[in-house]
Amino acid sequence: MCGIAGALDWVSAPWVDDVRSMTDAMVHRGPDAGAIEADGPLVLGHRRLSIIDTRAIANQPMWNQDKSLCIVFNGEIYNFGELRAELEKENVAFQTNSDTEVILHAYARYGVDCLQRMVGMYAFALWDRAKQRLFIARDRMGEKPLYYHVTSEGIIFASELKALKLHPRCPTDINPRAISQFLSLNYILTNTCILNGVEKLPPAHFMLVERGKAPRVQEYWSLKNAFLNKPDWSDPRLAQRRLNELLQQSVRGQSIADVPLGAFLSGGIDSSAIVATMAQLSGAELTKAFSIGFKEESYSELPESQRVAQFLNVDYKTRVVDPDMAAHFPQIVSCFDEPFADTSMIPTYFLCQFTRENVTVSLSGDGGDELFLGYQTYVADKLHRVLSRCPDAVLGSVYRLVDRLWPVSFNKVSFDYRLRQFLRGGRLDFPRSHYSWRTIFSDDEKEAVLRHGLSRDSDAAQDFERYCQDVPGCNYLDQASYIDMKTWLVDDILIKVDQASMAHSLESRNPYLDHRVVEFAAGLPVEWKLRGFRAKAILKDSQERHLPRETLRRKKRGFNAPVSNWFSGELMIIGKQATYDTGIRDWISTATLDKLWRAHANRHEDNGLKLFGLACLGLWLEQHRVAVKG
Repeated sequence: MCGIAGALDWVSAPWVDDVRSMTDAMVHRGPDAGAIEADGPLVLGHRRLSIIDTRAIANQPMWNQDKSLCIVFNGEIYNFGELRAELEKENVAFQTNSDTEVILHAYARYGVDCLQRMVGMYAFALWDRAKQRLFIARDRMGEKPLYYHVTSEGIIFASELKALKLHPRCPTDINPRAISQFLSLNYILTNTCILNGVEKLPPAHFMLVERGKAPRVQEYWSLKNAFLNKPDWSDPRLAQRRLNELLQQSVRGQSIADVPLGAFLSGGIDSSAIVATMAQLSGAELTKAFSIGFKEESYSELPESQRVAQFLNVDYKTRVVDPDMAAHFPQIVSCFDEPFADTSMIPTYFLCQFTRENVTVSLSGDGGDELFLGYQTYVADKLHRVLSRCPDAVLGSVYRLVDRLWPVSFNKVSFDYRLRQFLRGGRLDFPRSHYSWRTIFSDDEKEAVLRHGLSRDSDAAQDFERYCQDVPGCNYLDQASYIDMKTWLVDDILIKVDQASMAHSLESRNPYLDHRVVEFAAGLPVEWKLRGFRAKAILKDSQERHLPRETLRRKKRGFNAPVSNWFSGELMIIGKQATYDTGIRDWISTATLDKLWRAHANRHEDNGLKLFGLACLGLWLEQHRVAVKG
């Protein structure tokens, strides 16, 4: 895991000092080594977190033997051993034991088609000196980020927006469309960036930048094909065995490291299955698992993770987090390149900090919910299929009755909050109803919260609809799963894990996101994943011999933080300061803020997620001090 940066300018001299500044800003991504390399019109920069072949000879930027190719690489190629063996059969000689060098030689042999042969998570930039071509690529599921800006003379790019902003050619104007998306979702989608003119390379895409040609972006792997071309499964027991084989294959590949390795363990089925698989492959005594909890009882999952750890007899370490949130909150927000407000960013930050005290690499259970229909939103989709036949007037009356009579609770994912959210989307067509389950501010609410004259663009809902149209004819639950993989997974979950882990120089790996596991899950019948209202049924059934019965039967709780309570107590002061700061007042109506805070303080409404999002936005604007042009 590393940080990469670069600047290509066909006209001017190389931007050596600026790329050095960009690289230096990412020391946390790579504390072990750092260097830059200039060649003709290009400057490449790299910060290294040494994982595979920790010797200095494997540092980057890395040239091949004849100095025709140079690469900077962030991530891991899990099947690099197999690829290396293939290339060695063709008399390719290697100077290191690193996966980085394997990419160089694979490109030399196969060109851009080398991506088809790679299993891994990555964002890299490879310079082909002879062709005067820059080849930039991002992994299939979007585990590693890459920001870029196309200039009139070439291109600048970096693993983090904070680094890209240090280049003088990087735009600084706020993108109103991104603000609108953030208010809708508490995160920003891939096709939009908080800065006008900056873009994010989409997952499963590469870019070619060649002299005399416009940059070309192309998809090299299609997630939708896995949903559209399902195999003819007839026996769920065969599918369960195949799932276990794939998980073992993925975990085995992702356990290769020349530094200490462990795993996150929440006690839910996703992370528990990964830890169980690690124990099967490496032995329980060599498997290290890490968990954290909160003092708030309805939020802590430590009893569940402890049960799994004891059942598996693995090396288990835990910590209860009771930090001074007023002191840590701004620091956590500063880790993120764009406005971001998933409440689980807080426990994830502390989990990564705790885990890094013990290991350098940690396996994660992220992706299991999207692949195997684990979220309660899929149950909501199923209920919506039935209740959407009710007259609008009936659903509207029920919503108003619940809103008036049901008491507001600040418990984790409280029933009253879920019920209100469900009824609000119950009158909408799919996929707008699916979009509504994740909505923070509805379009009507954005009308009130945004200052007069600013964009209230509802493009996020349109993106959900467009992704739904990518998989026509598929079951609506397959469509929901596909939408979530293209939005929530890549732009919330993976961004959160990448930036929270990298803040502590920890590499996080995701066995469920091996593309072979993803393709398998997409090809399953939906009723094998959501059986009645039993979420992730096939995954749970596949683990019956490996995990406690209570783990397989427990309801999903998630990894959220108790922000509704915090914003009624210790975070109220800093939250109000952030939401009334001069930067956010350029965007947000003060009168609406007053109403949100007052209703939350009086417990008339649970506005925790709304206030959390606005506080994160306010802190981000203050910390980054970017220009505001609405």
